[in-house]
Amino acid sequence: MLIPMKKLLSKYWKILLSVVFGLAVFLFWRYGYYFALSYQEQFQLFLFDSSYFMDRISQPGGLARYVAEFLVQFFNSSTFGALILAILFVVLQCLTYLNITGRIKKEVSEKKGSSTPNLQSSILNLQSSIFNPQSSIYLLSFLPPIALWFVMGDENVMLTYTVSLILAMVLMLACPKKKMARWAYLLVMIPVGYWLIGPMILLVALCLMPLSVVYALACIFVSAYVVPYPLKQLMIGIDYYRFVDIVAYSLFIVPVIILVLYGGARYLPQNKKSVTIGLGILMILLVCVACLYGYDKKKYELIEYDYLVRIKNWNGIIAKAEKNMPDLPLSVCATNFALAMTNQLGERAFDFYQRGREGLLPPFERQFVLTQLTGEIYYHLGLINTAQRLAFETMEALPNYNKSGRMMKRLAETNMINGQYAVARKYLQMLQKTIFYRPWAEKTLELLNHPQQINQHPVYGWLRKVRLQDDFLFSEDEVDKICGQLFLHEPSNMMAVQYLLMTPLLDKDINRFMQYLQVVQEDIRYNPRVCQEAICIAFAQRNQQPPQGLVNPLVLNRFSEFVQAYGTNGSNTSALSGFRYSTWYYLMMGK
Repeated sequence: MLIPMKKLLSKYWKILLSVVFGLAVFLFWRYGYYFALSYQEQFQLFLFDSSYFMDRISQPGGLARYVAEFLVQFFNSSTFGALILAILFVVLQCLTYLNITGRIKKEVSEKKGSSTPNLQSSILNLQSSIFNPQSSIYLLSFLPPIALWFVMGDENVMLTYTVSLILAMVLMLACPKKKMARWAYLLVMIPVGYWLIGPMILLVALCLMPLSVVYALACIFVSAYVVPYPLKQLMIGIDYYRFVDIVAYSLFIVPVIILVLYGGARYLPQNKKSVTIGLGILMILLVCVACLYGYDKKKYELIEYDYLVRIKNWNGIIAKAEKNMPDLPLSVCATNFALAMTNQLGERAFDFYQRGREGLLPPFERQFVLTQLTGEIYYHLGLINTAQRLAFETMEALPNYNKSGRMMKRLAETNMINGQYAVARKYLQMLQKTIFYRPWAEKTLELLNHPQQINQHPVYGWLRKVRLQDDFLFSEDEVDKICGQLFLHEPSNMMAVQYLLMTPLLDKDINRFMQYLQVVQEDIRYNPRVCQEAICIAFAQRNQQPPQGLVNPLVLNRFSEFVQAYGTNGSNTSALSGFRYSTWYYLMMGK
């Protein structure tokens, strides 16, 4: 049994190696960075209609962009998204191998019969490097997809870049071998290919016939007079990178590697066992480097927080914050948001790092991820008009001028809650032209046909009840006052209550906190641990004891211990570390 298995592995090891590589890519994206797939999907809106297709195909590289956006919509499912990326990576590897071996075969056929004995021996070695099961060339064909793995660590690299690479390799593979046919092919294919895949056509020209690069550049320059894009953008690709005015030099890595492998095919290492083993180890090390150093952990931590907010996994956000203390604006905001949505903000706010009031609602910046999170908070507070404005702002802030499926859905919701049914219907009909948003859009359209049912909806009915109907603008310094209006309008709005009381505490304004607390306690029974700890400080400043029953005796005893420790050690943080997760520590020491 062992001998046939050995022969089987010897015969099909290349296929097995590609499958293992594809499986590694799949597992990486499916279980390690599944939230990054959702991040890409939410910032586009692929529509199944002719006008959308014509809009994409009417620009250089339009076909590659259309295909990429078609695929990215499936990133809504992490399993589908990881599978698509695994297939694309393996296809790129296989095409690299086929192009390299095709180049070697061409050189062999051109020199056969006219070479010296020594050169004929060299050619035979090249032939064996193709067909030998120990082929080092096959291992080297993994270099471009591994480099792509590293490059895609930049979340702003679009899938259009990957699709363009693959299509460029297909165009190279389809090129005729005969010289005249090759000239004719390039004469037609360079302008056509440029319009289909964008400036990646330069890679095709460089590999097949370097002189044709001048022709390819001429096509790009001429197109600048035909399409409404600046020459710089046409040179770097309309949708290769999310920020259209930035030259991302990392995008040159993969084409340069392909060019070197293709141009230096005849000089690639021969099939010695030591070389093959060394290349195998090198490829494994490069995969590790791509995974470990290509992906900024802090950046992707924020992307994961955004994903958890999107799917409303509040407990998941809290668990993540408990594991690694959040300290960036978006992560702190998401943590406080999750605590408020689970009615724990008043109990656990100072269990986590706080950044002042911007940890509740970040100041407005034209950053689409941060604006998106801020809009989510306003939406759940009941400030529907503000949430709607921020949904528009998020789409306008997208640097590649795409629409957003997630924001389009939010605009439909806000207009429906506000009773703007005609506008909501327009957005829903647009979402009907998608795959993943269509079921929700059709279900929501039924609500529009029976508006009275919106009031009974568990989410939309509640938000319609608590929302402030007056359309007004307010500054970031008045958030607490707006939360106060939300509370007075609907005292059962517990998220507004929590944000109302936490704002002065994070501002370290005890007097304002006590004023707000008095107003709140006139209508509802709300006195969590954070509030009790703040009450202790407030009465201590007046040299008074809190009224009986207002503060838990355990909290009072704990406060006495803090006062004693603070009086003895002053601002010695190590001596007060036992009180680190208290309101007193934040107010007296900062946190």
